[in-house]
Amino acid sequence: MNFTPMIKQYLQIKEQYPDAVLFFRLGDFYEMFFEDAHLASRELEITLTGRDAGGSERVPMCGVPYHAAESYIARLIDKGYRVAICEQVEDPAAAKGIVKREVVRVVTPGTVMESQLLEDKNNNYLASVVPGKDGFGLAVADISTGSFLVTCFSGAGARLGLTEELARLRPAELLVPRSEVEALNSMLKLAEMPLISGYCEAAFARDEAGQALARQFGAAFGEKQRIFASESMVAAAGSLLSYLRETQKRELAHLNKIQFYQTGRYMVLDEATRRNLELTKGIMSRSRKNTLLDVLDHTVTAMGGRLIRSWIEQPLLDRDEIESRLEAVGELVDSVFLRRDLQDGLKNIYDLERLVGRISFGTANARDLIALKKSLVHLPGLKSLLEQAGAALLRKTGHDIDLIADVLALLEEAIEEDPPLSLRDGGIIKVGYNHEVDRLRTAGRDGKIMLAALEERERARTGIKSLKVGFNKVFGYYIEVTKSNLHLVPEDFQRRQTLANAERYITPELKEYEDMVLGAGERLVQLEYHLFQEIREKVSAGIGRIQRTAAAIARGDALVSLAEAAVRGGYTRPVINSEGEINIRDGRHPVLENVLNAGQFVSNDTVMDDRESRLFLITGPNMAGKSTYMRQVALIVLMAQTGSFVPAAYTGTCLVDRIFTRVGAADDLSGGQSTFMVEMNECRAIVAGATNRSLIIMDEVGRGTSTYDGISIARALVEYIHLRIGAKTLFSTHYHELTDLERLPGIVNYNVAVKEVGEDIIFLRKVIPGKADRSYGIHVARLAGLPEEILNRSAEVLKSLEPVQESSRQLAAAMEYAFNPLTQDNLKVAEDSFQGNNSVPGAGGCYSINMADHPVLKELRSLDLQNMTPLEAINKLDQFQKSLANQDPK
Repeated sequence: MNFTPMIKQYLQIKEQYPDAVLFFRLGDFYEMFFEDAHLASRELEITLTGRDAGGSERVPMCGVPYHAAESYIARLIDKGYRVAICEQVEDPAAAKGIVKREVVRVVTPGTVMESQLLEDKNNNYLASVVPGKDGFGLAVADISTGSFLVTCFSGAGARLGLTEELARLRPAELLVPRSEVEALNSMLKLAEMPLISGYCEAAFARDEAGQALARQFGAAFGEKQRIFASESMVAAAGSLLSYLRETQKRELAHLNKIQFYQTGRYMVLDEATRRNLELTKGIMSRSRKNTLLDVLDHTVTAMGGRLIRSWIEQPLLDRDEIESRLEAVGELVDSVFLRRDLQDGLKNIYDLERLVGRISFGTANARDLIALKKSLVHLPGLKSLLEQAGAALLRKTGHDIDLIADVLALLEEAIEEDPPLSLRDGGIIKVGYNHEVDRLRTAGRDGKIMLAALEERERARTGIKSLKVGFNKVFGYYIEVTKSNLHLVPEDFQRRQTLANAERYITPELKEYEDMVLGAGERLVQLEYHLFQEIREKVSAGIGRIQRTAAAIARGDALVSLAEAAVRGGYTRPVINSEGEINIRDGRHPVLENVLNAGQFVSNDTVMDDRESRLFLITGPNMAGKSTYMRQVALIVLMAQTGSFVPAAYTGTCLVDRIFTRVGAADDLSGGQSTFMVEMNECRAIVAGATNRSLIIMDEVGRGTSTYDGISIARALVEYIHLRIGAKTLFSTHYHELTDLERLPGIVNYNVAVKEVGEDIIFLRKVIPGKADRSYGIHVARLAGLPEEILNRSAEVLKSLEPVQESSRQLAAAMEYAFNPLTQDNLKVAEDSFQGNNSVPGAGGCYSINMADHPVLKELRSLDLQNMTPLEAINKLDQFQKSLANQDPK
């Protein structure tokens, strides 16, 4: 088709970016054509029009004003689209033929820099994943802050480790080799899937990836090459840099440090645990409200907010690091004045990390530099306060703050205090910084004084009191006379524009002043813009120093935040022990006690060790507080390893390598999994990943299937965790049949106390030793407001079932006594069965397959228990007992 030159230019550029929406600059608008126009019109809800393009039909078109483009780009990015921004790269007035245009940047979900598209206290990560012979390489960058992280996963747990780390990082975009898109998409089962971008295979090759790293980091990469433990790490890091260079089309000087890390340095928290403990996002609200982050985050800087989120999601395993944080938090708790002075100083610090990002990116405006200056002014006070502290970590934080005095002096000398938003409006450079700027300002100011004087003279000369001198960008300066005074207009006035109620004129003298004022103004704007670019470049030379200072400020803010949370919540310093004990006195749930009125929350004790009380079997009615109690224990341990004080009168805890939770469940419709299947998958992850240093929380396992199936699975899980894994475990259940497991050394029964008052119950919320004898299901149903008719019928049915339940309990007790006595000898049998040895001579009960053909078992299987009376069941039980007694070898 014979398109116009402009449309041909558009199509040539669009061909290079087929997977992006092309924002094509035309004057004061970004226009979209053809399919992009249809897409943008639909997604942005803007009018679809058409444009003559040289053919017989108009081509589809829609557009947005360039000054409002950021909000429209944000909406497209939120919907998962990429946007290629195509600008005019030459002056239209100087262009010969069609104006030259180029794509200056491709915005994707993982490469966002605009503040409107970012959350202040959240990182926006772009990740690159590369599968290799040795596992997976992972590189992560946040170009808005300059962080660049690299790690790898190897061995049998590589896939799980990668999935868990991506669940923690929640990258906005995931870069993978094009050939691996489908495989990785099906492998990663994340609740929040990022946009997966397939990238050219060549960028992942070792040589090209290595060159990209060397080009970005220079000598620093050469020195750290040996740290790259695998080719997949090199491929992930190098491909990520190539992608950034290709999409951003500029040098990214603020990506100047490779941070290698190992996930093994931190407590492992899988996606289910993060969700169930509501660390940073509520299960129902999907927001940070009423989460642990909401309780602990009292930061006053965006940098500190991002760091404390990271601390909560990565609890420490190194005792010295934990104690270092606790020491710093303790001093800030005890010293009210130090804490308040630091908070007052920190409140004046802007987001230095993202300011540096925009400076490096070349998009920082004069207001950004003023924000930087205002931040730098407060550094000396913060540095002094921290360096005089007693805690080593606080002193180190103060030492790490660079005052960056040279940059502060430059900004104070060069940039106006209240500059305009646009760099093309002038008014940026301070008086006295540049002689030529001062001269042009004087010329412009004098010219305007002369224009005011000319206006007064013309009023006097013509007798037109309403005569005024004005200006617009189309016609320049003019003299405006209303229609009623046109008869007074002198002959030397030359008509320039006709309005409805007035005429506009120019005179030779006004034209002379116009040339002087506008010429000086245009040259002044151009000169100020050029000088600003020079100043921004000088500031960018100090990026590394500013970044180190930003990291120190973030650490200080996070420590003050933990101290503030401790003071507000009445928290105490935990004691880290090496005896394998968790000892909590008067522990409280940090989130729930905030939601309730003061004094309403009932505290509870917890004493766990590796010997006498390793696994708690917790029974009690629904709504009594079992789940809250278990979660609070997990949260207190997690907070302690974060370096936070905890909500308890006293806490002594050992280091925990992982926390697992199996709490509640819901259908995974998109994954085709039922509630019970989701529950079993979580159980599988627990038994596969837990160690004897882990903490496990399991709430009502087995309730999603039949009663007998549920009891069987729950019992087998308890036995496996206790005998095979040896992890500290809190296991709540409504299967009272499991409470006999207390006979196993290390398993202890607990229940949540209730008080019966007539037909009602009062939840006392106190966890006490012993097992519950009832579930109080009908009582809870009454509290929920079920109709009385249903409640009465429920009571009748329950009463009719009680004899059957009693006989079943007696039969189960007899069977256990006969076939599976929980003696010390059979503990070895149980352990052997979990090791795969199911043929141990003389092994009894469920741990042996040798009893399958026993005549009592055969008869038991054939019994119709549903149609037996209680008396018949007892008689049959007596018969079994006598039969077994006669077979006793004793």
